[in-house]
Amino acid sequence: MGTSTSRTILPANALGGALIGMGILHVAKPKPFDAIIPRRLPGSPRFWTTSSGVAELAVGGLLMTAPTRRLGGALAAGLFVAVWPANFVMTLKAHRAGRRRQFWITVARLPLQVPLIALACRIARG
Repeated sequence: MGTSTSRTILPANALGGALIGMGILHVAKPKPFDAIIPRRLPGSPRFWTTSSGVAELAVGGLLMTAPTRRLGGALAAGLFVAVWPANFVMTLKAHRAGRRRQFWITVARLPLQVPLIALACRIARG
């Protein structure tokens, strides 16, 4: 896919670092993530939590390495789209449990994935 330009290096490293951090959390402290896995997915929530953590670690590493940065951007965009349903489930669960503060935090978070997807796409384009 080629290398990226200097205008994408800093955003790619920041996004890569954030994904690596979240990947570590998914693997080291999976219980809160298990709770937001949509029930309609086959298999156990722990499988999906661990799998998404490993994907975040891998994509984060790709973003932070020049020869694979553009591939990492494309995969990050896909990853953000893939995990959006879990974030939506988190919002629904907070609403149903009457946790107003958590509900509003998660409502505010949902549209923030759009600029993350756009950034990942920009990195993918180089």
